[in-house]
Amino acid sequence: QVQLVESGGGLVQSGGSLRLSCAALNIFSINAMGWYRQAPGKQRELVATITERDTTNYGDSVKGRFAISRDNVKNTIDLQMNSLKPEDTAVYYCYVGWDSNRYNVWGQGTQVTVSS
Repeated sequence: QVQLVESGGGLVQSGGSLRLSCAALNIFSINAMGWYRQAPGKQRELVATITERDTTNYGDSVKGRFAISRDNVKNTIDLQMNSLKPEDTAVYYCYVGWDSNRYNVWGQGTQVTVSS
């Protein structure tokens, strides 16, 4: 069955770093992969996406601080988050689209908390 396995996240002080990983299981012909986040009382927003050709797209608030990478053999993505700020606190969700992005699946989410 289709499954996303997320790891990483946790509690870090402002200015610190964290790394999130997501593995896509039993999914083929993957197109876009990425991360979105949702803070309490706010809408889900783009963090970063990466295509099968390694084209990346970042949300404005994370540009220059976060970096997304992808392993097309293992069907995994990593999100390196540096210079974290309290406003980065949110639940981070992995996203995968496949079959020309006709289908998609979301991970269960992982909490990232940045203390001031």
